[in-house]
Amino acid sequence: MKKILVPTDFSEQASVALKAAAGIARKSNAEIILLHIIDMPQETMDMIKPGYDIPEIMLFKEGAEAKLTQTSMSEELSGLNVSQILILGRTFHEVINVAKANNIDLIVMGSHGASGFKEFFIGSNTEKVIRTSDIPVLAIKGNNSEISFNKVVFANDFTEESAKGFEKIINFLKLNGANPHFLMINTPNNFKPTHVAEQMAHDFLKQFNLDAYEFSIYNDLDIEKGILNFADRINADLIAMGTHGRKGFARLLNGSISEDLMNHSPKSIITFKL
Repeated sequence: MKKILVPTDFSEQASVALKAAAGIARKSNAEIILLHIIDMPQETMDMIKPGYDIPEIMLFKEGAEAKLTQTSMSEELSGLNVSQILILGRTFHEVINVAKANNIDLIVMGSHGASGFKEFFIGSNTEKVIRTSDIPVLAIKGNNSEISFNKVVFANDFTEESAKGFEKIINFLKLNGANPHFLMINTPNNFKPTHVAEQMAHDFLKQFNLDAYEFSIYNDLDIEKGILNFADRINADLIAMGTHGRKGFARLLNGSISEDLMNHSPKSIITFKL
């Protein structure tokens, strides 16, 4: 891992995410890129012409530049290679654009847990970033800045549809010293006998030449509850899941389940594009 992007709105939760990113950067000798976006309505953006300054916007920009510089010099980033980017734009679009333009390996951002994503990632911005990002996104929950990859619950449906990009996920987790615990959730509407579920998982995982792995089947009323309850049962450090881009969390996480899981989980979550 060479580059970690950390969008910040200078809030307390953004600071927690930054500390978590710093810990990962130290382990992998990665550069941290701090990103602050002055989120402007589209009509305001249309008014801004090259070489033409709007006084109110310039005041916002100068204040943000000072905060960004101060953040880059904070104690938790001491000894790390840190750069900063300040732009005017629309939050969701610019996070994706900056990540692509700078060959980012991981995006780290904060979450307020059960109350939903607030402040910097307002409304559906976080969901949009996760759905469209080709880059792994790590959402830090609560005040947990000490992120561990030791025990990662990796929920999957073990279908061929989820095989695309799976090896990339495994390599990423291995690079960070993760011990993935693969999980299949059985629900009343999509129940599989144990021997069928075990065979599906075995056939799926053997194509990735895994020497050893842990696998569990967990029965619950729905997928979200199953993942959360199982992660709590084994005291997981992190929950990992795959996304299918603009289609949302196909098969494994359909409709609003992805957003509910992100909002309700007390544990941090990392997502990967399949």
